Amino acid sequence: MAQVMLRAPLSELCGGRTHAVAGETVGEVLVALEQEHPPIAGWVLDERGRIREHVNVFVNGNQGEEQTPVQPDDSVHVLPAITGG
Repeated sequence: MAQVMLRAPLSELCGGRTHAVAGETVGEVLVALEQEHPPIAGWVLDERGRIREHVNVFVNGNQGEEQTPVQPDDSVHVLPAITGG
């Protein structure tokens, strides 16, 4: 299973920063994460299953998209954008 790393506030919604999640693509991993941790639903993926505009996902340090392949030993970082004035 891929290791999904989350930053606040997402880590707070999931009860921790690191989660082992199964899936063959970034999209599958993120859907599984939402299913395992319902409070995060809607924060990372939109209603069509696409990564939200204000969220960046990296697989082993490279920008990832929904169809990006994920191997069991990969690291998937989910980073919400920081906004403010």
